[in-house]
Amino acid sequence: MLAGLTACGSSSKGGASGASVAQRGTYKVGNPYKIDGTTYTPREEFSYSETGVASWYGPGFHSKSTANGERYDQSDRTAAHRTLQMPAVVRVTNLENGLSTVVRINDRGPFARNRIIDLSRTAAQELDIVRAGTARVRLEQLTQESLTVKEVALSGGGPTEQHQALAQLASGQRNTPAPAAAPPPVAVAAAPPPPPEPIVQPPSAPPPQPVQVQSQTPAQLGWGGPAPPPRSAPVAVAATAPPAAAVVTSAPAAHAGGFYIQVGAFSTAENAEKQRSAVRSYGTSEVTQGSAAGREVYRVRLGPYTTSDAAGIVADRLRRSGYGDARVITD
Repeated sequence: MLAGLTACGSSSKGGASGASVAQRGTYKVGNPYKIDGTTYTPREEFSYSETGVASWYGPGFHSKSTANGERYDQSDRTAAHRTLQMPAVVRVTNLENGLSTVVRINDRGPFARNRIIDLSRTAAQELDIVRAGTARVRLEQLTQESLTVKEVALSGGGPTEQHQALAQLASGQRNTPAPAAAPPPVAVAAAPPPPPEPIVQPPSAPPPQPVQVQSQTPAQLGWGGPAPPPRSAPVAVAATAPPAAAVVTSAPAAHAGGFYIQVGAFSTAENAEKQRSAVRSYGTSEVTQGSAAGREVYRVRLGPYTTSDAAGIVADRLRRSGYGDARVITD
């Protein structure tokens, strides 16, 4: 198991030595920050728990830097959280089907108000939420595992070394780190941070039914090795080639009932096509021609999506990547 973890961790990091160093990341808590008017205050935690909605992110962010300096690998079991330290280890349980997996937090997000964690593609597959896009989940931080990855990260160890340490901890070959007497204070402004935003359930949603979840260690989940097949039928995620560059005149009947993400509106087709090329990795894109205030405009859109939640996930990722005008629209 340890040899498999080491081999997989090494092969996923390939490239020159400089690139390898850049992928190791750092131990990071971070300062308070504000997104869309909401303030988030990162804290070092070791017994955190939360219930809410999970989403996932994949191809559009593969190989890009995470918030703590690692390189995002959609095939690894990682996740983005709004306030937990990076890295930290969390068990995520899908309350709708009882499936669970263990992930390592190495990124910030999600910032949609009703979501609490953004999973990698592999983690989402193991919970069977790729098709739906979201699911109601319970987060339970694993204390000793979180202390272990902190210890390794502070010593300069990257994802590979952290995976190895977790496997050693699970097999009894590594001593359990002693928790600190008190977490180090987080540098914040003089004013106290606002209370965390409550998780609001839709009024019509019935309370989640209790599920029996078998506790699994990182070693049992195969940390660092090839991802095991999902416990439900795997979801095929096809790599769809983006359509050829073209300006399409909007036809309301053709897109009725769909949800789209508008990334921008331009006065020339050439500028719209440049924007379309920049966002095509996030999904199927198109340029539509219309009018606004008596002028001809060219709108760049992604979609269609079957639900507003599915479109909202992609719009959230676009805004995090610098496309601040991304918004969900209906046709």
